[in-house]
Amino acid sequence: MKKIITTEGAPAAIGPYSQAVQAGDFLFASGQIALDPKTGQMAAGGVGEQTKRALDNAKAVVEGAGFTMQQVVRTTVFVAAIEDFSLINGIYAEYFKENPPARSLVAVKDLPKGALVEVELIAWKG
Repeated sequence: MKKIITTEGAPAAIGPYSQAVQAGDFLFASGQIALDPKTGQMAAGGVGEQTKRALDNAKAVVEGAGFTMQQVVRTTVFVAAIEDFSLINGIYAEYFKENPPARSLVAVKDLPKGALVEVELIAWKG
């Protein structure tokens, strides 16, 4: 069974996609950038602030679906500049302190709305 997940704790989708889709015990969350869910504006500051906001948005989607961050089994982090790896990695570690999920971090040319970082994830209620 496929269930569309929507929460006001994260920004609304900016295209024809869902914030997340639950399929059985799995949650597939769309990528989250650093948009403030209340204003729709990009988080002020640099990549550190954007990383925190993107991860807060991802956490809001996870929790809005009834999952926890400890149930996240896979993430993909997209970055505009690979030089930001260490800073992003340090902030990311704050959200996954124990038993972190599998992860890929990929440098890309551009992200939506000029974002510096985007986080997508998969969670499992197994």
